[in-house]
Amino acid sequence: MLSLYPDIEPYQTHLFSREKLSHGGRHQIYVEECGNPNGLPVVFLHGGPGSGCRPQHRRYFDPEKYRIILFDQRGCGRSLPSGELENNSTPFLIADMEYIRDTLNIDQWVLFGGSWGATLAIAYARDHANTVLSMILRGTFLGRQQDIDWVYAEGGASRLFPDAWQALVAELPEAERKRPLQAYFDKLTDDDQAVQNSAAQRLNVWEGTIVMLRDEEYQPDLTQEPGPLAHSRVQLHYALNECFISDRPLLADLDAIKSIPTQVVHGRYDIVCPMQQSWELKQAWPDITLDILPLAGHAAGEPAMIEALVGATDNLAEALT
Repeated sequence: MLSLYPDIEPYQTHLFSREKLSHGGRHQIYVEECGNPNGLPVVFLHGGPGSGCRPQHRRYFDPEKYRIILFDQRGCGRSLPSGELENNSTPFLIADMEYIRDTLNIDQWVLFGGSWGATLAIAYARDHANTVLSMILRGTFLGRQQDIDWVYAEGGASRLFPDAWQALVAELPEAERKRPLQAYFDKLTDDDQAVQNSAAQRLNVWEGTIVMLRDEEYQPDLTQEPGPLAHSRVQLHYALNECFISDRPLLADLDAIKSIPTQVVHGRYDIVCPMQQSWELKQAWPDITLDILPLAGHAAGEPAMIEALVGATDNLAEALT
């Protein structure tokens, strides 16, 4: 059984300043470099949108073979301003990736992304295919309205977790319970901090309930502070705008990337991004390798998922170095 590589620290960090915003500030993108400075460049694309990178994310790659680039997307994690929504859309994230690649003097790199990170990887590769050596994707999220509704509207994941869904929408007006995204976004941007925190906590409980395959019921720790409000705000900002890719649906615009070697790993029991999405990607792009894990959900930290992803990065490093 493969496991994550040992903990490592970055050998260099950056805070890249981007364009000026209407309030006078600028987006500042946190970037870190880990592993071997002369290794195979790989960029880790975190999910969410909004979640940010964590130390564990460095550990899917052999640090002796990879130059590991992690960055917190706009408004996320250690990037500033926290939770900023102005100029925060998929085209801006793609431009940030190109800025990072160019500034770090990387000609070509591997894209490694899960969930929303897989969406961003495909969207970036369509515009910059010549910079992409290979892709490793997990839990494909196609970013369509139907995919967003599966998580955040009645009739999708709510059918598997009706009790958790009821807890999510119980305090909303009846008219907003079937499609609660806008109501929750309004709460997350309310002037009252208590309203914001309550909304973030309820969203975190819902997402925590469905994200992982477990053999027991999820028990949230309600004594803890909710996750960063920035995460929830950014995530709902993208969800309410169909991830800013509705004008170029992923499945309808793949020709430019079909020559890029790509492996997709998906848990059979993924409740956040049902495996159907990777299956549809495979039908539109037969040359990808699709690895379906029979006893896995969505989370990258599940044992079966760790083994599959570390195996994928090991095999790729052996092939390319």
